[in-house]
Amino acid sequence: MTWSPLPGSAQDVALAVLLDGPLPRSELARRLRLSAGSLTRLTKPLVADGLLVEMPVEHDPVTGRPNRPLDIRPAAHHFLGVKLTADTAHGVLTSLRAEVLARGRRALPDRDPRTVVAVVAELARELGAGRAGPTAAGVSLGGQVVDHSTVVGARFLGWRDVALGAACEAALGCPVVVDNDLLSLTRAEQWFGAGKGYDDFALLTVGEGIGYGLVVSGRIRSGPDASVGVLGHHPLDPLGPLCPEGHQGCAEAMLTIPAIRHRVSLGLGRDVGYDTCLDLAASGDPVAARAVGDAAAALGRLTAAVGNITMTDRVVLSGDGIRLADVGRTAFDTALREGRSPHASPLDVVVQRTDFTDWARGAAATAIQTYVLGGLSPDRP
Repeated sequence: MTWSPLPGSAQDVALAVLLDGPLPRSELARRLRLSAGSLTRLTKPLVADGLLVEMPVEHDPVTGRPNRPLDIRPAAHHFLGVKLTADTAHGVLTSLRAEVLARGRRALPDRDPRTVVAVVAELARELGAGRAGPTAAGVSLGGQVVDHSTVVGARFLGWRDVALGAACEAALGCPVVVDNDLLSLTRAEQWFGAGKGYDDFALLTVGEGIGYGLVVSGRIRSGPDASVGVLGHHPLDPLGPLCPEGHQGCAEAMLTIPAIRHRVSLGLGRDVGYDTCLDLAASGDPVAARAVGDAAAALGRLTAAVGNITMTDRVVLSGDGIRLADVGRTAFDTALREGRSPHASPLDVVVQRTDFTDWARGAAATAIQTYVLGGLSPDRP
C-alpha cells in the first residue's frame, strides 16, 4: 500500500479522500469533475491495494439511493514530527491525517549536531514504543534549509551547513524531510488546520520573533526569503522602540514576547513574565495596559497590511504570544479597521494559540505531504 508515485487523477482522488474523507463517490466525482465510470476505474485499484477503504453503506438523504463512502485508514501509517528549539526537541507521532497519537520532549544536552540527532532518535523510540516504525519523519527548526535536508543557517542553534536530513535518516531508518518551522506550520494549517479549504491565506505567528507564511492559489510561497523573517522588520510605528537591528517601530520591536516584556518591566521597575504582562493589562494596570494596547494596535496594523498587500481571503494569527490579540482585542480591532479600506471585503481573521506540540505536528505534516506528493518542490501545493 503506497501513495507515491500515483498517476495524476488517481492521486487527486486519494488526496481528496485524505483531506476530506470519508466521501461518497457521487461527491468525489462532482469535486473532481469525473464521470461515474471514470471514478470507478480510478478507485478500484486503490481499494484493491488497500490505499482506500469502503465504508458502510449510507443512503442519500434526498434520493434515498445507497452509497458507500470511501475513506483512508489514517492509522495505517505513522509519521514522526520534531520541532527543535535552542535547548529542546519537541516531538509527536501522528496518523496520516496528522492526528497526534503521542507527544513528548527531550532536553538537548548541547547543540552539537551529533548530540541533537541522538536526542531525536531517542525521542522517536519513546514515541513509537509498541508501534511499527514511522513511514517518514519531519524535523523543523528556526532557520534556512536547502533541499529539505541541509541546514545552512540556524541562529538559535548556532548551526551553519549541517547535513541534518542525512544524519537523521541514518539514525531513524526512514525518510526524513527537514524544513523551516514556519513553513512546516503553514503546511499543517493548509492541509489540516485553519487554512484548509482556502486557496489563499496568510499565517502570522507572534512569539520570540515574528513568523509569516503565505499560500497563494493553493501554493505555499517557499522561496529563499520565506525563512528569514522578513515581515519582522515591517514598519508599524515611526515613534516606536528600536529592534536589535536598529529599526524603529518595526514588528519585532513592537510585538514579540521579549519586546513586550521589556517595555512592561522597564515601566514597573521589575522583571515581569509575558503572561503576567497580559494579566496586568487585562486587570487595568496603567503601564501594562498601555504597552499591551500599543502592541495589539500594531498587530492590527500588521494584519491589515498583510490583507491589503496580498488580498488574501483569510489571515490566521498564531504562536505562543498570540494571546496578545485577545487581551488587546479593542485596540487590535480598531487598528485593523482603520488599516482597511471601507470598501474592502471584511478580512477573515482567525486567532489561535500554538504550543510546541503544534509546531512538531507541523513537521509531521511536512513529512506527510512529502510522502503523499512524492516530494516537496518550491511553491508546490
